[in-house]
Amino acid sequence: MRDVHPFLVISPRNFNNTTSLVIGLPMTTAEYNTDNPFAVAIGQAKGRSETGKTSYVLCHQPKSLDWRVRGARTHPLKRLPDVFFVDVCRRLNQIIQVG
Repeated sequence: MRDVHPFLVISPRNFNNTTSLVIGLPMTTAEYNTDNPFAVAIGQAKGRSETGKTSYVLCHQPKSLDWRVRGARTHPLKRLPDVFFVDVCRRLNQIIQVG
């Protein structure tokens, strides 16, 4: 995949640096996620072609990847506001039921 694919990292930095892996959730601006109960709307996207579209975190699609091999970079947002991060974690926990 050559395009940029935003990704919300939910694993801790120490794990990421030690293993070269990140665990997280993909992000999208696909409008059909408006009614998806496992997609969290986090505001307006700011990408070149995505400006004005709503950005969603897809809580039902957890993934892991090697960030060093993929040459991953920090998202321009740097950090998701706590209110959205808590909502993302709550919805993910409905699926995987940790603790």
